[in-house]
Amino acid sequence: MDAASDAQAAPPAEGARASAPDNAGAAAGAGPRGVQTLPMAKAIQAALADAMRADEKVLLMGEDVGRLGGVFRVTEGLLDEFGEQRVLDSPLAESGLVGTAIGLAMRGYRPIVEIQFDGFIFPAFNQITTQLARQTVRHAGRIGMPVVIRVPYGGHIGSVEHHQESPEAYFAHTPGLRVVSPSNPHDAYWMLREAIASNDPVMFFEPKSRYWPKGPVDLDHAGLPLHASRIMREGTDATLVGHGAMVSTLLQAADIAAEEGRSLEVVDLRSLSPVDYGPLLDSVGRTGRLVVAQEAYGFVSVGSEIAATVAERAFYSLEAPVLRVSGFDTPFPPAALESQYLPSPDRVLEAVDRVLAF
Repeated sequence: MDAASDAQAAPPAEGARASAPDNAGAAAGAGPRGVQTLPMAKAIQAALADAMRADEKVLLMGEDVGRLGGVFRVTEGLLDEFGEQRVLDSPLAESGLVGTAIGLAMRGYRPIVEIQFDGFIFPAFNQITTQLARQTVRHAGRIGMPVVIRVPYGGHIGSVEHHQESPEAYFAHTPGLRVVSPSNPHDAYWMLREAIASNDPVMFFEPKSRYWPKGPVDLDHAGLPLHASRIMREGTDATLVGHGAMVSTLLQAADIAAEEGRSLEVVDLRSLSPVDYGPLLDSVGRTGRLVVAQEAYGFVSVGSEIAATVAERAFYSLEAPVLRVSGFDTPFPPAALESQYLPSPDRVLEAVDRVLAF
């Protein structure tokens, strides 16, 4: 993977400690643009537009990304600005879509592929894991694969089967893929800009339940490298770690705990492959306790890897076993049951009670 593409990604939230200094961003357009309040969907849209303005080799491909503007309206307006040669509505054929992106990347383009819903990614699984992820190694580094695959993922939207999956662990397990997931609009903008600039394939998992809550986006300054984790809230009693939409749940849990006199530190992973363990290990060194939370299944998951690595590398700091809170090891249930399936602040706090009992 090229270190040069790990240049910049997002500033820390107010009061948060970051693992890298703030960096000026190279956004498209003349002059500074300042801080804007945007929902994540519009921050992603802005990142796509800015990247396409900056480099005519950047293309956008996917089902309904053009005239419809995407099922979540993330790509709305891009067809009007860039035309049908750069915003391509594709057939319902995910394998062919990713295969086409691989060929375009070999010819010097930088394709961005949208998978319409998380559960639709599996027809493209072979192309992603046995072709896209291996091309650079297969050609001894002579061929880059600047392909970004955008995947709206996760629950909390009351949808039907195949529309609320969390398949990120499959791809984090695959060598040759970068795997990231923003939790807020600012990170969504800058992480996507950096993903598009990378010469390696990037799986960009977008928590669809966070598409419309608004937040500040500094369009002039990024803050963190693409793969840096961040401490979102400082605390002393236990550490909570998660990614994507789960970060919001963890912050809610920390707010509730504060009302009860407990101080919880919250870490946003941001990157699932590679993982920046530095801030997390530092946090566990201070609190002595860790709860890992995710929407995905618990067995053989990102959370499992985080728990195992912290147990190995921070064993003498831990005052209690590392506990995991996750979706249950069943297919995602009907919408009426999703609140029982997805980790809630209450389930997180139950785990906190257990680690604090040691």
